[in-house]
This record gives sequence, structure tokens and C-alpha cells, in this order.
Amino acid sequence: MANNKILYICQQIMPYLPENEESCLCRQLSQAMQEHGNEIRTFMPRYGCVNERRNQLHEVIRLSGMNLIINDDDHQLIIKVSSIPSARIQIYFIDNDDFFSRKAVLANEEGKAFEDNDARMMFFARGVLETVKKLQWRPSVVHCHGWFSAIAPIYLRNMFKDDPVLCGSKIVVSLYEDRFSTPLDAEFAEKLVNEGVDRADVAKLGTPSYENLMRFVIDNVDGVVVGSESADKALIDYARESGKKILEYRNPEDEGFYDNYDRFYEELF
Repeated sequence: MANNKILYICQQIMPYLPENEESCLCRQLSQAMQEHGNEIRTFMPRYGCVNERRNQLHEVIRLSGMNLIINDDDHQLIIKVSSIPSARIQIYFIDNDDFFSRKAVLANEEGKAFEDNDARMMFFARGVLETVKKLQWRPSVVHCHGWFSAIAPIYLRNMFKDDPVLCGSKIVVSLYEDRFSTPLDAEFAEKLVNEGVDRADVAKLGTPSYENLMRFVIDNVDGVVVGSESADKALIDYARESGKKILEYRNPEDEGFYDNYDRFYEELF
């Protein structure tokens, strides 16, 4: 699938966050697909624990300054960028003082999930998609990694479905062992309706648990990647029963591992 445009929306990327299965895959996949001849844009949140000086983040003034309304409140969108010289790739960061200044990722020091994680993920997804629009960069594939990025497919199928830059993209979500135990805010569904998502579709979400959120996301994508051997089996079965294109789990150490992704993207068209 050489010379195509792939947008990666990632919950975490190594080395900006600690090394784990998901952060490593996001880091390596961006590089591998670029080396396969594709054009890449990769985004993640600028969590407060990301060391800006050590990782040489700097603000992209021409892309920053937009205000996004989330749940009737204005939040300034700040775009930063960092390079990974060894990989010759750039990572874009979505930043905002209200959502990402805290020195943690998704939970506090006691392990309790932040109560505004739903609004944070909405801002992140909106920030990525609005930035891509501003760049006038039309992706062939949008690939979301981690539940924190998973609202993007819902936006793409609803509020951005007629946008000339973002319409027509094939959408993929990867499933990992990253479930959350406490449901998102009880008003999450209503917030999505206010964002322009059809109320009848949102009704399918029910209680915003991890399982219900990811089922709703799977309904809005073209393909599902099993990114972890420990990914939720019920969700994998749901994707199969829904008739989605599936890339089954493979060990990243296997020969030709990244070739499988390149073929998978091509098969979506």
C-alpha cells in the first residue's frame, strides 16, 4: 500500500510514556509503515507526565490557538511536535491546560480514574481531527490505538462524515489489554448527542462501560486489529460476528509482522 496516507491516533507511544505492548507497537508501526512507502501522521495526548524538555517538544504556532467546545465549555487547542531522530518520524501532541496539565495519564496516584476522562478523550479526538483538517491532509486510513482514542471513529462516522478532508477514510481500531473498570461519566451519551452524534445510535451505548464503548466503536469502523494476546475475547467475537475485517493477533517478533499491517490496510479498500 505504498504512497498512501495513514493517520495514527494513539493513547500512548514509547519513549514518551513507559514501554509496554501498546506504546512499543505504536512507536514501531509508525516507523515501519513509513518505511513501507506510506505517508504518516501520528498523534497522542501531551499528558502532564511527558517531559517536554527531554523529548524536545515545541509548539506548532500555525496549528495552535483554536478553541474547541466540549460540553458547553471552551478549551484552547495547543499542538506540539517532537521528532524521533532514529526513526525519522514526527509525533504530534494534543495539549490543553484543563485536560492535560496534571502529572498523570488516566488515573490519579491512588489509581482512581479521572472523572473527566470522557471529556478528555473527546477533546483529544476532536483536536486530532480538527488539526488534520487544518493541515488539509486527507488520510486513506485512520487507525486508533487504545480506548482513549476510540471516540475518533464515532466522530468520523457522524460529525465529520461529509467533511471533504476526512470523509472516505477507512477506519481501524486496535484492541489491547487496556480496559477500564469504572464506567465513564453517566452523561457521556448526552454529550455525544450534543456533539452531533445521532441519538438513536448513541442509545446503543447504554452504560458507558469499557465493553459497551468498544462495541459502539467497533460498529463504526471498517477493520479491527487484535493488538494484544490478552485483548477482550468477547469484543473480538463481537467484531467477527459484525462482519468486520479482522487482523488476528500475531507476535511482533514474527518475521514479516509489519507486512501484515500493510496488507490489511490494502484489503480494506
